Amino acid sequence: VQLQASGGGLVQAGASRRLSCLASGRAFNSYSVAWFRQGPGKEREFLAAVRYGTSRLYYSDSVKGRFTISRDNAKNTVYLQMNSLKPEDTAVYYCAADRDRAYAVTIESLYDYWGQGTQVTVSS
Repeated sequence: VQLQASGGGLVQAGASRRLSCLASGRAFNSYSVAWFRQGPGKEREFLAAVRYGTSRLYYSDSVKGRFTISRDNAKNTVYLQMNSLKPEDTAVYYCAADRDRAYAVTIESLYDYWGQGTQVTVSS
């Protein structure tokens, strides 16, 4: 599967932004999909994931309550709705997918497929 992340840009603090991750290929509903980000001078961190099958949702504590992940299997797309953005949310945002991943969805190294990243810059 190939992933295409989009929706990044320059936003003001407090604004909202929705990122999209479009997947090519078949059997998208068999993939768990996650969003990660990497800020300037920081390591890449897990943000949110949606499991295949049950569509169970997972969030990091840093974004829980502000970010919402969702998937539309008919459109082969996973979204990340980001609200109340802060300057510290400035980062390159990546989507990742792994087939039949039911556990350990927060672990970066277990994902086989990655999108190219989309830059989100939040100005104060």
